[in-house]
Amino acid sequence: MARAALGLGGVHALVLLAVASVALFPLVISDDGYGHCEGVVRGWADSSTGWDKDGDKLSLKDLLFFLHIPRTGGRTYFHCFLKKLYTNAQECPRSYDKLRFDPSHPDCKLVVSHDDYSLTSKLPRERTSVVTILRNPVDRVFSTYEFSVEVAARFLVHKNLTSAKLMSTRLLTKSRAVSTLDIWPWKYLVPWMRQDLFARRDARGGDKVPSSKKVNAYDVEDMVMPLHQYINDPVAHEIIHNGATFQITGLTNNSYFDGAHEVRHCVRQHPDLGRIVLEVAKNRLDQMLYVGLTEDHEESARLFAHMVGAQVLSQSGTLNLDLKEDLHNENDSHPSMVEPEDEETNEHLNSTHGWQTNEALNSTSDEQGKGNMTVGKLMEAYETCIAKLRKSQSNRRKISLKKVEEANFSKEARKLVPEAILKEIISFNSLDMELYDHAKKIFTQEHLMLKAQQSGVGQHRLLAEQKGWTEIICSNGICSPWMVVMLGLGITAIIALVSFAVTTRRRTSKLKV
Repeated sequence: MARAALGLGGVHALVLLAVASVALFPLVISDDGYGHCEGVVRGWADSSTGWDKDGDKLSLKDLLFFLHIPRTGGRTYFHCFLKKLYTNAQECPRSYDKLRFDPSHPDCKLVVSHDDYSLTSKLPRERTSVVTILRNPVDRVFSTYEFSVEVAARFLVHKNLTSAKLMSTRLLTKSRAVSTLDIWPWKYLVPWMRQDLFARRDARGGDKVPSSKKVNAYDVEDMVMPLHQYINDPVAHEIIHNGATFQITGLTNNSYFDGAHEVRHCVRQHPDLGRIVLEVAKNRLDQMLYVGLTEDHEESARLFAHMVGAQVLSQSGTLNLDLKEDLHNENDSHPSMVEPEDEETNEHLNSTHGWQTNEALNSTSDEQGKGNMTVGKLMEAYETCIAKLRKSQSNRRKISLKKVEEANFSKEARKLVPEAILKEIISFNSLDMELYDHAKKIFTQEHLMLKAQQSGVGQHRLLAEQKGWTEIICSNGICSPWMVVMLGLGITAIIALVSFAVTTRRRTSKLKV
């Protein structure tokens, strides 16, 4: 009986042990998975530090890499600043086209690309300066969604998706130009949205849906994938969310680093590991020559002109710095500088239907070095250029969205988006939100540094003018006594003449009275 009880107790013990083992097994596996991911992420971070800490970050090096984060206004800088600072021969061929990009060109001095930071592995890192622009992550997600719809909607002129794909393939084969479909991330986002647009059009049986009431432009599900569906799709989590952080750390799905996918996967699986990636991104921003903000458009452009443009002009020997023209008074107004539109101006080089070079862009491409350029003149050229580009983009957007006209995107329309969706976007982009706050701090520092630098230049000019007077009476640091006496007598004589004139005038006035 005792043996039976003992046996029964032993069975219970074994059962309990088995149950406990099963219960703990997932925890062990999970812990091992976390430990592996932590090792992967920390290993990558350790190998990424120290790359950019050599030399003076504020000095422009031989090669300028404009790391273009999508939907931040980078194409405006490309066409309205860099195209005026660099010649076509100095721009690295096919910068935006990863498959055919060649950084080994002998005269290559400029790279402008959506490729992430891992592109620096293909560049002479010790001779490369990096610049970028960041945007409020919520606005960037909105703009990415809008642009995906805009470009994909251009294909709706075709009767079906097969016809659209066939025509685009033919045109790409014949053309040497870089298409939107060649450029990351649009080579993924546009075909995804295009397929969805055709599916919805086929389901409703036509191009238009009559509407008798005001609709939320971001929730027109009969025509366009709603925003809430867009941001929750795996494609958005892979490419869009925290996109700035992954691009600056070189961890996008377009990376030159073979282990980028594993690091990115580990961060999504274990969000707390994102802090490690975020610190690398912050350090990268700290080491850049320039960091701009889309929202503070006017001051960003001015800082770029002074911090980057002035150095490019100086290195090329075309800079003629005129302080009276170039120093900015914070109270000055620039009527031609208008508020930036939500969409990035001329994100790509395509026309209304997406394939031919835009005439407005061609008209703004000036050759470098025409006469004596100043920073002030560079800003004037930028303001003229951006006005043309914005007008061109606005017209093109209206035409592009004609077949999905209920998707009437605007600042006012964004206000109708439910608060819950905005909170979702913020949650999905927590790394980018913190990185953007860090970028704002850097931007403030850049502004203060520029003011100090300009103040120093102004004092230097004043001292130079004073030095010009002393050189008249002094030579090699030795002043002639006779010249000093003559200068003193001259000043005394001038004072005496002025006093005599004033006294005579007073006497004459009394006589008249």
